[in-house]
Amino acid sequence: MIAEYITWDVNPALIDSFITIRWYGLMFAIGFWLGFNVVAKMYKREGAPESWMSILLIYVGVATIVGARLGHVFFYQWDYYSAHPWKILATWEGGLASHGGAIGIIIAVILYSIFTTKRNPLWTFDRLTVAIALVGCLIRIGNLMNSEIFGHATTLPWGFKFVRSAEWHAMYEGVACHPTQIYEALCYLALFGLMMYMYWRRNAGERPGLLFGTFLVGTFGTRFLIEFIKNDQVAFEATMKYNMGQLLSIPFVLLGVFLIIWALTHKRIKIAYPNKFAPEPDKKKVK
Repeated sequence: MIAEYITWDVNPALIDSFITIRWYGLMFAIGFWLGFNVVAKMYKREGAPESWMSILLIYVGVATIVGARLGHVFFYQWDYYSAHPWKILATWEGGLASHGGAIGIIIAVILYSIFTTKRNPLWTFDRLTVAIALVGCLIRIGNLMNSEIFGHATTLPWGFKFVRSAEWHAMYEGVACHPTQIYEALCYLALFGLMMYMYWRRNAGERPGLLFGTFLVGTFGTRFLIEFIKNDQVAFEATMKYNMGQLLSIPFVLLGVFLIIWALTHKRIKIAYPNKFAPEPDKKKVK
């Protein structure tokens, strides 16, 4: 006989002894490593300098963490953090917002394009967001391992009972809930597959903005819809028709639609594919 619901009783720590390694941090690290390799293959295919990769990793790594943290601070709990500003640095206590991370990455890529590639930022966005879709999938798996960011009560047979979550016990004791982390993870994984097909099989990188626009619509459109069955992150959202996550998603979706239309209505740019990294520029010799 098949169990009616799934009891989710997974320890959020993979190792918890003299050192602690949490699943969430591990998924984050694996995502960055895989994403780095995905983008590196694209850079190599198009003959970009290999050194651009390490510089991009620094820009994106810092922007993701800082942006996601400040996004949570300003969008969700400004009342608390404005009264306790030293707590902003306490990232180990939780509190990261994907919309803040997205804004941070956008700023970082613009700066990276100005100071490193000297190219239109869309060139980097189109390649980087393919990898970010995969990273998003793994981060949501990390949320699942933490028994956090789950949905409303459900009678569907794949409902989860998050028995390690204090929030679940307080709100839904004994009742199964939507595993919205899995819903989002699967959507992001499908988006990653679509974008990989578009880049490698359809040469979508020759239409600047198409991949970036597809990412924005796919990621934040998914987020907007799933928020309808997801629990509010903070109390003030209970009085809102659309919660903060949905309101913040709308501008990204609109920007994505604009980019897709713009990319498809402008002339395709032909790209050479040497399939090797470009030689690094010679440094001036010091006499």
